[in-house]
Amino acid sequence: MSVVRRGVAAALAAAVVLVVGTAPAWAADGITIEHVDTDRGSVSLLVSTDGVPPGVTVEASQISVELNGSAVDTSAKLVDAGDINRSTVIVLDASNSMKGRGKFAAATTAINAFLDTAPDDVAIGLVAFAGSITSTVAPTTDHDAVRQALTEVQLSRGTNVYDAVVEGVKLLQADGARNLLVLSDGADTGSSMTPEVATADAKEAGVVVDVVSLVEPAGSDELAAIAAATNGSVIPADPDVLTSVFNERADALAQQLLVSFEAPYGTGADANIDVVVDAGGTAYHDTAFTTLGPGFEVPDVVTSGKALVGNSGMLIGAATLAVGLFGLLAVALIGSGDNRSQSVRQLDAYFNGAGGANGKKQKKATTSADLKGSAVSVANKFVSADLETKISQRLSGAGSALTASEWVLLHVGIAVTGGVVGLVMGGASLSILGLLLGIGVPWVYLRFRHSRRLGAFNGQLAQTLSLMAGGLQAGLSLPQAVDTVVREGHEPMAGELRRALVEQRLGVDITDALDGVGERMESEDFGWVVMAVRIQREVGGNLAEILHTVSETLREREYLRRQVKALSAEGRLSGYILTGLPPLIFFYMTFANPEYVRLLYTTLPGYIILAVALFLLSLGSFAMAKLATVKV
Repeated sequence: MSVVRRGVAAALAAAVVLVVGTAPAWAADGITIEHVDTDRGSVSLLVSTDGVPPGVTVEASQISVELNGSAVDTSAKLVDAGDINRSTVIVLDASNSMKGRGKFAAATTAINAFLDTAPDDVAIGLVAFAGSITSTVAPTTDHDAVRQALTEVQLSRGTNVYDAVVEGVKLLQADGARNLLVLSDGADTGSSMTPEVATADAKEAGVVVDVVSLVEPAGSDELAAIAAATNGSVIPADPDVLTSVFNERADALAQQLLVSFEAPYGTGADANIDVVVDAGGTAYHDTAFTTLGPGFEVPDVVTSGKALVGNSGMLIGAATLAVGLFGLLAVALIGSGDNRSQSVRQLDAYFNGAGGANGKKQKKATTSADLKGSAVSVANKFVSADLETKISQRLSGAGSALTASEWVLLHVGIAVTGGVVGLVMGGASLSILGLLLGIGVPWVYLRFRHSRRLGAFNGQLAQTLSLMAGGLQAGLSLPQAVDTVVREGHEPMAGELRRALVEQRLGVDITDALDGVGERMESEDFGWVVMAVRIQREVGGNLAEILHTVSETLREREYLRRQVKALSAEGRLSGYILTGLPPLIFFYMTFANPEYVRLLYTTLPGYIILAVALFLLSLGSFAMAKLATVKV
């Protein structure tokens, strides 16, 4: 990065003052920071010291630098070739008006003197103009090439100074200290470029434009505006003193110092630099502003402001914490015991037996008390019989091993965690949103698992019926045929039929047990199979042939269902994307740019917009779901 704060105008003004002898012998400022260059904390300053009194030598030890008011260790030296790029383009007016009073001859003489005395490492370019650009030389350290081009400049009509300024800015492409020196005696008469374009190009390129005016009053208002906008100035000069002016400018370049230092981390991304030179018993200083870039930001200081949570929120939080601690204590103190349901205990007793090693192991498990068992016991007291039946049926259909009480306990934990995370991230509004998500997402996940398991169950149904029909044709009974599927089948069909066999062995009719499988899985196809078995048992018939017929029918229906699902995949995917994209973008912006969406959940109009958006999103999702769903 670089910031330019040029002192060309001050140097030229000092030279004019020295010639006419009507002002002090040195500039009031004394030193000038002409250029600042930063590279990941390494700062280089180009400092001109031509304003100090004649005969006073500036030593490196006399230079000090303060960065945001704090002193830093510096090193200083005269600028040598390769230390920093220094470029100057001279924009020379070659219009016919320059003939008068020998102005053009004085200008070429002054420029040649500048070329002779300027340091060899300074790249100098030339743009000569009249009614158009007549000659251009890119900045080069071959000063003879510029001198040769200067001899070939011819005067002609017109003064297109703005075109010349834009052309000069284009030539200054290298990094470092860059200056455009416009030498003219009149206003623009026909440029295709406007003063605004010339100013914008110079500012964007970081080029300082100084104007040496050979007329009274000094220059046009437009040229003065360009110079002021780029931290330059308009300097009035008489043709007779132009050579002295340019010689003083060349001497100023030869006296420039390179001051370097390392900015400490934490200084700040934006920094003020103050350079002080103590020479001859007088302190001279100049200031500049620069940007150090990332990694140097000052850490944010925490200041008191509006609390994220108000007094009422703090009271509610404290009360919730107290209730939570009390509940944890109560859970820990609740007595031991077997917290399983009666049906689970009966099934475990049936499979594991009441005696032997398994019995001792079961007894040890039922008499041990732990935190999980106590928590489940507490949750079990708040779950009614009907709710337990519904939750257990949904969990069984999803293939989950959790009991109803364990699911309720886990669900409450997720909801509370979502509310707490929302409270920490964004206050009460996000806390409510997190609580709602904690309540709804587990049920959505459970339904998703159930639908996937149901799809796998229905996909295995035709093959299962074929296996059962084969067993019946081999002379097996219906329970034996079901047991064959349990031993040779795959999940989830084998697991559900295994449970039906266990119920049948406990005294439940096999058709009722199979009907329970259809209810748990919410499978309409399996319900038809059970209905066919019931009809056969009441009216008679060949059950194996019936199962074969039903199997073929289900196979054809499954094929048709998959074909419809493939054909409607694009519509369903579009529905998923269009429905999920707005919420995902909202949550992303909540973390990436909270201020952008904060109004939506902190103001009344925001609540209205959210409500309308949710309604329209739900309506659109429902419509797309209906369009993409085909009943088979």
